[in-house]
Amino acid sequence: MAVAALTDTPATAGAPRASHGASVSIRNLTKLYGGVAAARDVSLEIGPGEFISILGPSGSGKTTTMMAIAGFIEDIEGQIFVGDRRIDGLPPHRREIGVVFQHLALFPHMTVAENVAYPLRLRGVPRAEISRRVERSLSLVGMQGFEARLPAQLSGGQQQRVAFARAVIFDPKVLLLDEPLAALDKKLRESLQRELRRMHRQLGITIILITHDQAEALAVSDRIAIMRDGEIAQVGTPAELYHAPRNKFVADFLGESTLIDGVLGPVGAEGEAVLRTQSGWSCRVRLSSESLEGAPICLMLRPSHVLAGKAASGDGNRFQGTIVGTTFRGDHRLYEVAVAEDVILLVTIAETDRDCPLETGARLEIGWQLDDGIVLAR
Repeated sequence: MAVAALTDTPATAGAPRASHGASVSIRNLTKLYGGVAAARDVSLEIGPGEFISILGPSGSGKTTTMMAIAGFIEDIEGQIFVGDRRIDGLPPHRREIGVVFQHLALFPHMTVAENVAYPLRLRGVPRAEISRRVERSLSLVGMQGFEARLPAQLSGGQQQRVAFARAVIFDPKVLLLDEPLAALDKKLRESLQRELRRMHRQLGITIILITHDQAEALAVSDRIAIMRDGEIAQVGTPAELYHAPRNKFVADFLGESTLIDGVLGPVGAEGEAVLRTQSGWSCRVRLSSESLEGAPICLMLRPSHVLAGKAASGDGNRFQGTIVGTTFRGDHRLYEVAVAEDVILLVTIAETDRDCPLETGARLEIGWQLDDGIVLAR
């Protein structure tokens, strides 16, 4: 399928007029099922026009949070506002929120134009206005010329575009996306992610994406809220969460990393200390906050921060290790390097580097600068 790209140029005749998103405020949201909290005291402030992803593993509470915003679950505790309007007591059709589900829910007996027009027909919009707005919504997603087709005559990516057009045709201030790209192949998913960002910039709408796909959340979001066990573990920009996680769960969940558990020794000048693992292996660390002397801690290292060969020389940590595993990633390889019986470090080496490729069992000098290691309390 040829993928039509949305442009960042000003809207032309026939294109949807720009709208402006509304703020969303979730305050102390709790939802119980049989005494078990699917969402527990969830509070989140989303700015007008922001693109935020709610990310987490299965059972983390992200879908429950989305369904509460949309109005598809009852008996919740807490409050939900869109702008200055409280909506948690309103039925779904009065919340004026667009929703795109993973399984799309297109009507199979309706044409593309009829599917897109459906929200306006429910609202009693005049036929001429419906026709005009269907045309501009399909133009937004690059689906002009498909008006007479049935959903079964479309590819998965085309069906997804129709679902987006239907969700925004009534100019909602907020758009909820429930893992809408999960069923698509990788290349098409990445293409539609870029188009989703362009559509967001063009419309200025507030978008809340529910996903378990880390790469997707990192690629499209202004901010990400990571959930675990019905609670929000951390909220921040993609860069903040990746480079400065606040706890071990976020560090382990988002991206690849090496996590080394140990105990912190005495803290010296400039916050420098020694981490010692159970086997007795040790490395130097630098603390960025209060002293955790004698406390159990976790050191996080991103593979890109661990240097190999001559690049490992310097004032940081340096070790000789043994390669115990490799994974080919195209332009680079991911190596697993054992430096102690309880410490295996992940290292990325570019395919163009003369130290790559190396075989399992080879010896490799590795190291990192103290400031590249993130110390987290366990």
